[in-house]
This record gives sequence, C-alpha cells and structure tokens, in this order.
Amino acid sequence: MSITTATIEDVVKLNKLINSAYRGPESKKGWTTEADILDGIRIDESSLMENFNNTAINILKYTDEDGQILGTVCLEVKHPVLYLGMFAVSPLLQGKGIGKALLKEAEVFAKQSGCNTIAISVISSRTELIDWYADKGYIHTGNSTAFEEIEGKFGEPKIEGVRLDNMEKKLTS
Repeated sequence: MSITTATIEDVVKLNKLINSAYRGPESKKGWTTEADILDGIRIDESSLMENFNNTAINILKYTDEDGQILGTVCLEVKHPVLYLGMFAVSPLLQGKGIGKALLKEAEVFAKQSGCNTIAISVISSRTELIDWYADKGYIHTGNSTAFEEIEGKFGEPKIEGVRLDNMEKKLTS
C-alpha cells in the first residue's frame, strides 16, 4: 500500500472511485454516502482534469500492491491554509485505516507547503462524519455555506436546508 501523487492518467479511475464513495447504490455499502442527501454525481472527468491544470492543487491517491486506487484526497494550497476536499475511500474498504492514512499524509503535505491550517467542508446533517473529523482534531469554525450558494457544483439536494459546515485543524510544528 502506498500514497503517491495522482496524475492525469488516473482521471478515469479517480472519477469512478469518488462517485462510488459519495453517490449511487455502491456508496451505500460504505458509511460516507451522500446518496440520501444529494442527487447527481459528485464530480466528472472534465472537472477532475481541470484540477490537474491548477498548480495549487495536488491530488493524492492510496493504492494497493496491484496499483488499484482505493482512496484519494484533493489538496489545494491557499496559504496559510490547505483546503482538503474530494476525500474518498472505496465503500467496501471504509473503516480500514485508508482515510486516516490519507489525512496523515495531507498534514505532512500541508506542513511541507508552508500551511498551518487544514480546512474542510462537511454536509451539516452528516453528524457521524463531523464526529469522525472532530476525533482527528478538526473543529467547527462557525461558518457554513448553503447549497443554494454553490448550486450545481456538488450535486442537487434531495432535502431542504443542506449546508456545508466549515471545519479546520491547526497544525503544530
């Protein structure tokens, strides 16, 4: 198992993994599904391709010994903050330490990039996910964004009042 930087050649596999972790019947095999909250896809190949053209963005991939991508996270440097998003682990492998390993590597990357804070956004109704991040040292900032403000960016809400809560973790040297 290893964590390395994804390349543009990984786009098709990353797209499949990310969407399977967040939406559709496959996502319901794991605990990070958004299928009951949001409709549509989480990302498409062209949006993923755009990330590879942005020098502030680095996508990490967690692969098994056969090179199969089992997890991924997108890291965007916005000094002094590293924004962590598109965090996905194969639904069948969630709870096996892949996510923790990716978060740990994100912290290493943040420090190497001169960032002292990692910021994330979590759907407000996903209390189990918010609790998971809290266990890893993330705290609420008190800020949130209504889904109407980012319409169409991450899917369409199936329920009213969907918000993205902002959380962050201050890094120590």
